[in-house]
Amino acid sequence: MSIHNINVTTISNKTISLTEYAGKILLIVNTASKCGFTPQYKELEELYQKLGNEHFEILGFPCNQFANQEPGTSSEIQSFCQLNYGVTFPLFEKIDVKGPDIHPLFKYLCAQKKGLLGGDIKWNFTKFLVDSKGTVIGRFAPTTSPLKLEQKIRELIENI
Repeated sequence: MSIHNINVTTISNKTISLTEYAGKILLIVNTASKCGFTPQYKELEELYQKLGNEHFEILGFPCNQFANQEPGTSSEIQSFCQLNYGVTFPLFEKIDVKGPDIHPLFKYLCAQKKGLLGGDIKWNFTKFLVDSKGTVIGRFAPTTSPLKLEQKIRELIENI
């Protein structure tokens, strides 16, 4: 099993394979629009503008499992992110990141990198860093600023 064998659905309801991102560094984040960490969208977009597209992608996966902090529809989520934070990185359909209906992507990510308190994601804006070969190399807490990951991402890009 590889991260590149997993299918995901874009926020515009198109199913794609993560094979499309093979060869790129990925920062995969479970997001929410009504969370105390929601301002991280700004930092994620800043990071994406600095490093993104050719060798690096940020993939945002909205999730409503934590205190009902992502109640909107796909179009509402997309509008919110674009209007409030200028988000241009790819967003995907709202998914479960824990529990019996966990999306296969997050099941895989959590199995590869456990958090401090075990495998389950505990809150919005948990971040996973994946190298260009699809290996999950880091898991970062919601409190970790996306900008603090910039140097590590730059190093990974240089080694592609």
